[in-house]
Amino acid sequence: MFTGIITGVGRIVAVHDLGSSSSFGKRLTLEAPAGYLADVGLGDSIALNGACMTATTLDTAQHRFTIDISAESLDKTTGLDAPGPVNLEKALRAHDRLGGHIVAGHVDGIGSVVRFEQVGESWLLQILAPKSLAKYLAYKGSITVNGVSLTVNQVADVAEGCEMSINLIPHTVENTALGSLAAGSRVNLEIDLIARYVERMLQADPQHPTPHSIVSTVAKAQP
Repeated sequence: MFTGIITGVGRIVAVHDLGSSSSFGKRLTLEAPAGYLADVGLGDSIALNGACMTATTLDTAQHRFTIDISAESLDKTTGLDAPGPVNLEKALRAHDRLGGHIVAGHVDGIGSVVRFEQVGESWLLQILAPKSLAKYLAYKGSITVNGVSLTVNQVADVAEGCEMSINLIPHTVENTALGSLAAGSRVNLEIDLIARYVERMLQADPQHPTPHSIVSTVAKAQP
Protein backbone atom coordinates (compact mmCIF):
# COMPACT_ATOMS: atom_id res chain seq x y z
CA MET A 1 0.00 0.00 0.00
CA PHE A 2 1.23 3.52 -0.85
CA THR A 3 0.11 7.14 -0.60
CA GLY A 4 1.27 8.68 -3.87
CA ILE A 5 3.78 10.94 -2.08
CA ILE A 6 7.06 10.43 -3.91
CA THR A 7 10.02 9.87 -1.58
CA GLY A 8 12.77 9.91 -4.17
CA VAL A 9 13.55 10.08 -7.87
CA GLY A 10 15.61 7.14 -9.08
CA ARG A 11 16.86 6.00 -12.43
CA ILE A 12 16.70 2.76 -14.38
CA VAL A 13 20.33 2.23 -15.34
CA ALA A 14 20.17 -1.22 -16.92
CA VAL A 15 17.56 -3.54 -18.42
CA HIS A 16 18.24 -7.25 -18.88
CA ASP A 17 15.99 -9.73 -20.67
CA LEU A 18 14.96 -12.75 -18.59
CA GLY A 19 14.30 -14.80 -21.70
CA SER A 20 14.60 -14.87 -25.47
CA SER A 21 11.05 -13.81 -26.35
CA SER A 22 8.41 -11.25 -25.40
CA SER A 23 6.74 -13.82 -23.16
CA PHE A 24 9.59 -13.32 -20.68
CA GLY A 25 10.00 -10.38 -18.35
CA LYS A 26 12.99 -8.19 -17.59
CA ARG A 27 15.35 -7.49 -14.72
CA LEU A 28 15.83 -3.81 -13.98
CA THR A 29 18.79 -2.32 -12.15
CA LEU A 30 17.89 0.97 -10.50
CA GLU A 31 19.93 3.69 -8.87
CA ALA A 32 18.32 5.41 -5.88
CA PRO A 33 19.26 8.64 -4.08
CA ALA A 34 22.06 8.35 -1.53
CA GLY A 35 20.81 6.75 1.69
CA TYR A 36 17.42 5.85 0.20
CA LEU A 37 17.94 2.11 0.64
CA ALA A 38 19.15 2.30 4.25
CA ASP A 39 15.85 0.99 5.65
CA VAL A 40 14.92 -1.27 2.73
CA GLY A 41 15.20 -5.06 3.01
CA LEU A 42 15.12 -7.82 0.44
CA GLY A 43 11.55 -8.53 -0.59
CA ASP A 44 10.32 -5.06 0.35
CA SER A 45 7.83 -3.35 -1.95
CA ILE A 46 8.83 -0.19 -3.81
CA ALA A 47 6.58 1.58 -6.30
CA LEU A 48 8.24 2.52 -9.58
CA ASN A 49 6.25 5.14 -11.47
CA GLY A 50 3.22 3.89 -9.57
CA ALA A 51 3.74 0.16 -10.14
CA CYS A 52 4.38 -1.95 -7.04
CA MET A 53 7.55 -4.04 -7.42
CA THR A 54 9.71 -6.23 -5.15
CA ALA A 55 13.35 -5.51 -4.37
CA THR A 56 15.24 -8.70 -5.32
CA THR A 57 18.83 -7.55 -4.65
CA LEU A 58 20.29 -4.61 -2.75
CA ASP A 59 23.64 -2.84 -3.00
CA THR A 60 23.42 -0.04 -0.43
CA ALA A 61 27.04 1.00 -1.02
CA GLN A 62 26.29 1.74 -4.67
CA HIS A 63 22.70 2.91 -3.93
CA ARG A 64 21.39 0.29 -6.32
CA PHE A 65 18.72 -2.41 -6.29
CA THR A 66 17.10 -4.74 -8.79
CA ILE A 67 13.54 -5.82 -9.50
CA ASP A 68 12.13 -8.48 -11.82
CA ILE A 69 9.16 -7.32 -13.85
CA SER A 70 6.94 -9.83 -15.63
CA ALA A 71 5.82 -9.65 -19.25
CA GLU A 72 2.27 -9.01 -17.99
CA SER A 73 3.40 -6.01 -15.94
CA LEU A 74 5.42 -4.66 -18.85
CA ASP A 75 2.31 -4.93 -21.05
CA LYS A 76 0.16 -3.03 -18.55
CA THR A 77 2.60 -0.22 -17.71
CA THR A 78 4.81 2.31 -19.43
CA GLY A 79 8.26 3.70 -18.73
CA LEU A 80 9.61 0.54 -17.10
CA ASP A 81 11.31 -1.11 -20.06
CA ALA A 82 14.19 1.30 -20.78
CA PRO A 83 16.74 3.44 -18.91
CA GLY A 84 15.43 6.71 -17.53
CA PRO A 85 14.12 8.51 -14.43
CA VAL A 86 11.39 6.97 -12.27
CA ASN A 87 9.40 8.07 -9.25
CA LEU A 88 10.09 5.98 -6.14
CA GLU A 89 7.90 5.38 -3.11
CA LYS A 90 8.49 2.86 -0.33
CA ALA A 91 5.53 0.90 1.00
CA LEU A 92 3.36 2.63 3.61
CA ARG A 93 3.91 1.79 7.28
CA ALA A 94 1.01 1.65 9.73
CA HIS A 95 2.22 4.73 11.63
CA ASP A 96 2.99 6.89 8.56
CA ARG A 97 1.05 9.97 7.53
CA LEU A 98 -1.42 9.44 4.69
CA GLY A 99 -0.37 12.59 2.86
CA GLY A 100 -1.86 11.74 -0.52
CA HIS A 101 -4.59 9.11 -0.90
CA ILE A 102 -4.75 5.33 -0.64
CA VAL A 103 -2.75 3.91 -3.55
CA ALA A 104 -2.47 0.19 -4.28
CA GLY A 105 0.41 0.32 -6.74
CA HIS A 106 -1.69 -1.42 -9.43
CA VAL A 107 -1.76 0.41 -12.76
CA ASP A 108 -5.29 0.59 -14.20
CA GLY A 109 -4.46 2.09 -17.57
CA ILE A 110 -2.03 4.14 -19.62
CA GLY A 111 -2.75 7.76 -20.41
CA SER A 112 -1.22 10.15 -22.91
CA VAL A 113 -0.07 13.69 -22.10
CA VAL A 114 -1.95 16.20 -24.24
CA ARG A 115 -0.46 19.36 -22.79
CA PHE A 116 2.19 20.18 -20.21
CA GLU A 117 3.19 23.80 -19.83
CA GLN A 118 3.77 26.47 -17.23
CA VAL A 119 0.81 28.71 -16.40
CA GLY A 120 1.68 31.43 -13.93
CA GLU A 121 3.72 29.95 -11.08
CA SER A 122 2.30 26.45 -11.61
CA TRP A 123 2.12 23.87 -14.38
CA LEU A 124 -0.90 22.64 -16.30
CA LEU A 125 -0.91 18.92 -17.04
CA GLN A 126 -3.63 17.59 -19.36
CA ILE A 127 -3.89 13.84 -19.83
CA LEU A 128 -6.10 11.77 -22.11
CA ALA A 129 -7.23 8.69 -20.16
CA PRO A 130 -8.72 5.56 -21.75
CA LYS A 131 -12.51 5.41 -22.06
CA SER A 132 -12.57 2.50 -19.63
CA LEU A 133 -11.36 4.80 -16.82
CA ALA A 134 -13.62 7.76 -17.60
CA LYS A 135 -16.34 6.80 -15.10
CA TYR A 136 -13.81 6.79 -12.26
CA LEU A 137 -12.55 10.33 -12.88
CA ALA A 138 -14.31 13.19 -11.15
CA TYR A 139 -13.84 16.89 -10.46
CA LYS A 140 -11.69 17.27 -7.30
CA GLY A 141 -11.23 13.50 -7.20
CA SER A 142 -7.88 11.76 -6.79
CA ILE A 143 -5.76 10.18 -9.52
CA THR A 144 -2.28 8.66 -9.44
CA VAL A 145 -0.04 9.66 -12.35
CA ASN A 146 3.27 7.78 -12.54
CA GLY A 147 2.90 7.12 -8.83
CA VAL A 148 2.12 10.72 -7.84
CA SER A 149 -1.11 11.47 -5.95
CA LEU A 150 -2.81 14.38 -7.73
CA THR A 151 -6.16 16.19 -7.74
CA VAL A 152 -8.28 16.36 -10.88
CA ASN A 153 -9.29 19.96 -11.58
CA GLN A 154 -11.38 19.36 -14.68
CA VAL A 155 -12.72 16.42 -16.69
CA ALA A 156 -14.12 16.35 -20.20
CA ASP A 157 -15.43 13.30 -22.03
CA VAL A 158 -14.20 13.24 -25.62
CA ALA A 159 -14.44 10.74 -28.44
CA GLU A 160 -11.04 9.22 -27.65
CA GLY A 161 -11.60 8.89 -23.90
CA CYS A 162 -11.59 11.30 -20.97
CA GLU A 163 -9.39 14.37 -20.85
CA MET A 164 -8.45 15.57 -17.36
CA SER A 165 -6.63 18.69 -16.28
CA ILE A 166 -4.31 18.75 -13.28
CA ASN A 167 -2.47 21.63 -11.64
CA LEU A 168 1.11 20.96 -10.50
CA ILE A 169 2.86 23.23 -8.03
CA PRO A 170 6.59 23.89 -8.62
CA HIS A 171 7.56 21.62 -5.72
CA THR A 172 5.92 18.62 -7.42
CA VAL A 173 7.60 19.35 -10.74
CA GLU A 174 11.01 19.79 -9.09
CA ASN A 175 10.85 16.76 -6.78
CA THR A 176 9.33 14.10 -9.04
CA ALA A 177 10.03 12.76 -12.50
CA LEU A 178 6.87 14.47 -13.81
CA GLY A 179 9.02 17.43 -14.83
CA SER A 180 10.39 15.38 -17.73
CA LEU A 181 6.95 14.90 -19.30
CA ALA A 182 5.99 16.44 -22.63
CA ALA A 183 3.06 16.27 -25.03
CA GLY A 184 2.85 12.70 -26.26
CA SER A 185 4.42 11.15 -23.15
CA ARG A 186 2.69 8.02 -21.87
CA VAL A 187 1.93 7.78 -18.15
CA ASN A 188 0.74 5.12 -15.71
CA LEU A 189 -2.68 5.82 -14.19
CA GLU A 190 -4.28 4.36 -11.07
CA ILE A 191 -7.81 5.36 -10.16
CA ASP A 192 -8.98 6.10 -6.63
CA LEU A 193 -9.43 2.85 -4.71
CA ILE A 194 -12.74 4.05 -3.25
CA ALA A 195 -14.17 4.43 -6.76
CA ARG A 196 -13.66 0.70 -7.35
CA TYR A 197 -15.83 -0.21 -4.37
CA VAL A 198 -18.49 2.34 -5.25
CA GLU A 199 -18.80 0.80 -8.72
CA ARG A 200 -18.99 -2.69 -7.24
CA MET A 201 -21.74 -1.68 -4.82
CA LEU A 202 -23.74 -0.05 -7.59
CA GLN A 203 -23.48 -3.23 -9.67
CA ALA A 204 -24.44 -5.54 -6.79
CA ASP A 205 -27.14 -8.08 -7.59
CA PRO A 206 -30.36 -7.01 -5.79
CA GLN A 207 -31.24 -10.71 -5.47
CA HIS A 208 -28.27 -11.18 -3.15
CA PRO A 209 -28.60 -8.84 -0.15
CA THR A 210 -25.57 -7.20 1.46
CA PRO A 211 -24.57 -8.14 5.04
CA HIS A 212 -26.16 -4.91 6.29
CA SER A 213 -29.52 -5.74 4.69
CA ILE A 214 -29.33 -9.29 6.05
CA VAL A 215 -28.81 -7.97 9.59
CA SER A 216 -31.71 -5.52 9.15
CA THR A 217 -33.98 -8.30 7.94
CA VAL A 218 -33.11 -10.51 10.91
CA ALA A 219 -33.64 -7.64 13.34
CA LYS A 220 -37.09 -6.92 11.94
CA ALA A 221 -38.04 -10.57 12.25
CA GLN A 222 -37.28 -10.63 15.98
CA PRO A 223 -40.44 -10.81 18.19
